[in-house]
Amino acid sequence: MAQTHTRLQAISQFPLGRIVATAGVLQLFNSQANVLTGLLARHQSGDWGQLSNEDWEANDQAIAEGWRILSVYRVAGIKVWIITEADRSTTTLLLPEEY
Repeated sequence: MAQTHTRLQAISQFPLGRIVATAGVLQLFNSQANVLTGLLARHQSGDWGQLSNEDWEANDQAIAEGWRILSVYRVAGIKVWIITEADRSTTTLLLPEEY
C-alpha cells in the first residue's frame, strides 16, 4: 500500500534536465501549468508522492547512485507520474497508461 510522506525541504536534490510532458498530461492540465510546476518542485525536492516505503527508499538511493527516479502524484483523482532519467538529461510528466 502506498503511503504519503512529507518533506519540508524545498531544496533541489538533483537536476531535472530537459522537461517534457506527454500529450495526455498536456491535454488534462493545459490551463494549469502551475499544478505541473508544483509537482516538479515536489519531485525535485525529494517528495516522491504516493509511493510505497520501499520505492521511497529506492528513490532516495537513486539520487546517490545516479539511477532513474519515479514520483507518483494524484491531482483531482488523476494519477501523474514523473520520471527523471538516470543520466538526469530528461524529466517526463506522463499518465501511467502512457508508459
